[in-house]
Amino acid sequence: MPAHPEHPRFRSIALPPRGWPLAILLALYLLPGLTGHDPWKVDDAAAFGVIHDMLLRGSWLTPSIAGQPTFDSPLYYWIAAALGQLLAWPLSLLLPLHDAVRLTSAAFSILILGFVHLAARALYGREYAVAAPLIIAGSIGFLIHTHEMQPMLVPLAAHAAAYWALAMLDRRPWTSGTALGAALGLGVLGGGLAPMALLLPLALVAFFFSENKAKTGPALLAGLLIAAALLALWLLPLASSHPAYLARWWSNELAQFGSPPRPLDNALGYLNLLPWYAWPALPLAGWTLWSKRRQLVTPQLLLPLSGFLLLWLGLCFTFDARSVPALLLLPPLVLLAVPGIPSLRRGAANGFDWFAMISFTLFAGLLWVGWSAMVFEWPAKLAKQVVRLEPGFVGSFSLLSFLVALIAFAAWLWLIVTTARSPFRGMTHWAAGVTLFWLMASTLWLPWVDYGKTYRPLATALAKALPASHGCIADTGIGEPQRASLDYFAGIVTLPYNSAAGRRCEWLLTQGGRNAEGTPAGSWSKVWEGSRPGDRKERLRLYRKTGSGQVVSVLPADESTADAGSETADATPSATNP
Repeated sequence: MPAHPEHPRFRSIALPPRGWPLAILLALYLLPGLTGHDPWKVDDAAAFGVIHDMLLRGSWLTPSIAGQPTFDSPLYYWIAAALGQLLAWPLSLLLPLHDAVRLTSAAFSILILGFVHLAARALYGREYAVAAPLIIAGSIGFLIHTHEMQPMLVPLAAHAAAYWALAMLDRRPWTSGTALGAALGLGVLGGGLAPMALLLPLALVAFFFSENKAKTGPALLAGLLIAAALLALWLLPLASSHPAYLARWWSNELAQFGSPPRPLDNALGYLNLLPWYAWPALPLAGWTLWSKRRQLVTPQLLLPLSGFLLLWLGLCFTFDARSVPALLLLPPLVLLAVPGIPSLRRGAANGFDWFAMISFTLFAGLLWVGWSAMVFEWPAKLAKQVVRLEPGFVGSFSLLSFLVALIAFAAWLWLIVTTARSPFRGMTHWAAGVTLFWLMASTLWLPWVDYGKTYRPLATALAKALPASHGCIADTGIGEPQRASLDYFAGIVTLPYNSAAGRRCEWLLTQGGRNAEGTPAGSWSKVWEGSRPGDRKERLRLYRKTGSGQVVSVLPADESTADAGSETADATPSATNP
């Protein structure tokens, strides 16, 4: 007779996982996908542009991209740039700069997981607190943004720390006030005023329901002074050396409040985003509110519930409904979800467990099939779809990636067979399944994803289209990710066309969709056009001022397109004799 999975001969992990098992699970969750690829489109590339500018041009006080100011708060960039300098020598042979600085996101993710755990422990005790990092790690929104260079991770860590501080306000008021002040100050230094100002109404709620206002009031006021002192570490030197930058930063921060034109649409947008973004925190939080509906005014539930409602309303008036600001909604939802796990009815708990095991086993199987299509061109129909989505991609077999993915899949099968019955089994399987999916995607699929999200081939193609001594280049409509990537990969730095220096340039670089107007106003001849493989929304076009000399095609004759692998024919460089 085969032994039962719960027989002593089967060594299973005690639930909920603690100590080394939990640390290993979270390490496997955080580390894959941070390295081994270029800065990717949108936030990853834009954030790296600021870090690269700090290291290259020394713009530590005034965050900039390729010499053009961004008016962002600098803390994330400071830490990432310092980490890049620190690891430049020991890791230069192993990791390029963009991989080394991306480890900053892992550091802030660890802080987020730790503070969420501490907040849950302060609210519900040690026994159930370990569920908090499992829940937030299992949330798809958190998974996406913790593996990119993302400055919003600083306010997210500050929010998690603030919930911990407010949860112990009555028991340790001065420690609470100090921690809250540090979280507010560092959060503003990392993400600006709007994300952190949303915590002030929550602090008032915590003060209103505190039992010893004579101590908690002064402690909270002291925390505000600490926050102001931390913020002064940047603002005072900035006011002394770059007052115009400070004035623009302050103006942008104040304009953030009430900036979205349709707050009702934003409110609905966030609610539509959460079902997939905050799964399984959202349904577990809903179950907590239902099962403990007679205890909603207790501090354990009132703090995260008030935090979610106040934050949701505040986001509607400060940020458009996007996945990045929605990160701030995760800590209160996770804290609401923690008491929902042990109170789940057996049928619901078993259903959640089976859903996690079946779903991620199926997802892993699909990843294997897709990888086979990329590398071995089988199944043939799927292989054609892979090429259609990323034209020009050629897959190759990596023994290391294959072995890592195979070991991870085997460990998953061992886990689901040996895990003992527990109220936390479903949540553990879900967090482990998300980890499995991300680890396999970050090994087997990383080359394909990197091929479609990097700007390296585009920057290289543009550099080939320029003569060696091309002089200054003006730009119009160029996004921050594109500007950052051109600077990093090709050393191409552009000037704003509406500036005095930009109007004197004989080269002009524009960005627009495929059907955008081909020639800007004035006497310009198009020299080159290109985009990332398969992309039609971010096409770059290079023009040269007519009358400045002969404009010829500078690409080799065998390069029929400038799309860095794209199949389009309209990317062929033009030859003009003005």
